[in-house]
Formats: sequence, structure tokens, C-alpha cells
Amino acid sequence: MKTAIIPTLIELVQIICLIPIIGGCVYSILSVWSIRQFFNKTPINATEKFNPPVTVLKPVRGIEKDLKSNLRTISLQDWPQYQVIYSVQDPQDSALPILYDIQAEIKNQKISVVISNVEAGANGKVNNLLGAIAQAEHDIIIISDSDTNLKPDYIKNIVAPLSHPDIGCVCTLFKAKSAHRWFEKMELLTMNADFIPSVIFATVTGASNACLGPSIAISRSKLEELGGLESLADYLVEDYELGRRVWTSGKKMVLLPYVIDVVVDLKNWWHWWTHQIYWDQNTYFARPGPFVATILIRAIPFAILFAMLRMGDLWGLVVFGITVALRLLTAGITLKELEDSEGFQSLYLLPWRDTLGLIFWALALTKRTVIWRGIKYKLINNGKMVPMGFHKN
Repeated sequence: MKTAIIPTLIELVQIICLIPIIGGCVYSILSVWSIRQFFNKTPINATEKFNPPVTVLKPVRGIEKDLKSNLRTISLQDWPQYQVIYSVQDPQDSALPILYDIQAEIKNQKISVVISNVEAGANGKVNNLLGAIAQAEHDIIIISDSDTNLKPDYIKNIVAPLSHPDIGCVCTLFKAKSAHRWFEKMELLTMNADFIPSVIFATVTGASNACLGPSIAISRSKLEELGGLESLADYLVEDYELGRRVWTSGKKMVLLPYVIDVVVDLKNWWHWWTHQIYWDQNTYFARPGPFVATILIRAIPFAILFAMLRMGDLWGLVVFGITVALRLLTAGITLKELEDSEGFQSLYLLPWRDTLGLIFWALALTKRTVIWRGIKYKLINNGKMVPMGFHKN
């Protein structure tokens, strides 16, 4: 009796494995289609000559890879009038000399360096932004992360859609770059070959909206109408919460087919590991249902399990081989569309990244703490967080 049950259970598990294998392969093909649809659509241009003065908020904390060159790019924009505010919270912040150097070098426009220790909530980025926005002189606000590397036409592109009265907020795509070590390459693949394609797929199909934090433009008046930055200070995923408020207010949230670069900067493999969990926790708390459902498209780990259950026979190896080949092919096409040569060179790591991704997925569902910039937070209801103290990596 026992020998009859065991093969039946193994066969049942094999059939279950085929669900995410097939789902993942179909999704890979559809993601290539959605990316081509997204980049081929007509860009949203200004309704008329639209060149309002703009304030750019650049929250900074500590020294990051390529920090000075990244920060300078926002000060070299092809835009008639704009203010740049670099902000830190600690008067001893090691990035301050770099900020003052940029301020001294750039003469063609107003640059401010703000030091403010506002603590409106647990979200350090929002606290930093609150110090900066208090010095903002213009209604159009751009929030731009410190690790972004921007082309001279960045402001021109991100501001243009705001000339349309039905558009409440604009954000841009991003791709990771400058990944030198193996764990940085894994991080790059997570962003460029997994996260960004999923965002584009959801946008094209209408499955969900996106508000990507590294690069956001919104009017200050609209921001205040939605509760202001202060009201976002306890959210883990403040960018998604801002976007949610925009589209539930009746305004459109626009994701531009314009890609900026974000520099990958990880100190060690453990930093990468905790950041991967943090990244998935962000997605889970922003969109719990769709995140849980991604178990149905995680093809590679289940293809490995399928081959193992079949003891490495021909059928198991064929299914595994086709799954890996299709994933690499479609990811390669995606990276080409993003003009990501670095990711293309690191594609050999993608099956390993996808396999570990299942672990990160499970941890994101179960862990209720998160570590960000050395501080441990407890996650509570509605995607909010409270600090628990410093954590040593």
C-alpha cells in the first residue's frame, strides 16, 4: 500500500511544479511583448510651451559609489530655471564636503545644501526630504535619489506631462549600473531583469499602477492636497503610497518610457541578502495579492525541483533546459531594450538569482522586520514601520 502511495504523491508534486513552470514561461514571453509595447508608445509631450521653474530635492546620506558624479548630473540640466536642494540630516555627514564642492563648482544655477534633523516618522528618506522641501522655492517638485545618474534632458522629460491637468504625478523607469562584484551583479539582475519588466507588464496590461521612488515629479500643491510628505513618514513604501493617493484622487499617475541610471552600491554579500529581502518586502506591502501570486511564474526553481523529482531523466532535463533557455532569451531581449550591456554580460547568474528569489519571496511573506541603512524596523499594519534600533551587518 505504501509503495503505491509514494509514486502517486511524487507524480502529484511534479504536476504542481508544471504550473509555475508553464506560467513563468508564458509570462516571460508576454513580458517581452509588453516591454516593446511600452517603449513604442507615443511619449507624453507638453500641451504647449511648458517650462516652469522647478525645485529638485536630493536627499543624501553618507558616501556612496560615484556619489559626486551622480549628484552633479542634476546640476547640469538643459532647463531654464531650476533649484537644486541637497539635504542631509547629520551635520557630521561624510557627504557634506562633496555637496559643498558641487555648490562651489556649479555657478549657473541656485544650489542649496540643507542640514535638518526633522523626525516626522520612521522613514529616513521622507524625514530628509522634509528638511529640503521647507527650502523649496517653486511649485513643481522633483524628488531624485542620490544614487541616480541623470542625462541633461531629464528635467525636460519628467516635467512635460505635468502640463496636462489630468496628470497628478510622473515617474521614470530606472536601470541599475556599475555592478562590479558578483552580489552587485545579482542585485542588478533583480532590478533590470525581474522588477522593471514586472512593472512594465503591469502598466501595459493595466494590472496595477506604479510610482517608482528614485525619480518622481509632482506639484507641491498636489502633494499638500494629498496630505503632504509628513503623512508619508511612517510608510515603508512611501513612493507607492504617494502614487496610490494620486490615482485614487482621480488624477493619472504616469510612468514614462524614459530610463535613468541607478548606481548599485553594496558593501558585502550580506548587505545584498538583506536588501533583496527588503526589496521583496517593499513589493509585498505595496501589492500583497500580486506579490503572492508571483509564485505562479517562478519557473526556474520549480524546473529544478521537477528535474530532481524525475531523478534527472530525459523528460526532467528537457523541461529544465527549455525553461532556462527561454528565461535567458527573454531576459536578454529585455536587457537589450533597456540598453543594459552590463546585465547582458551577467546573464549567466540569472538562473541562480531566480532560484534564490524564491527564498526571498518566502522571507518577505514571513518576516515582519526590515533593515535599512543600519536601522532595524518593525513592520506593522498598512505598510507602516516603527524603528527598533541600530543593527550591525
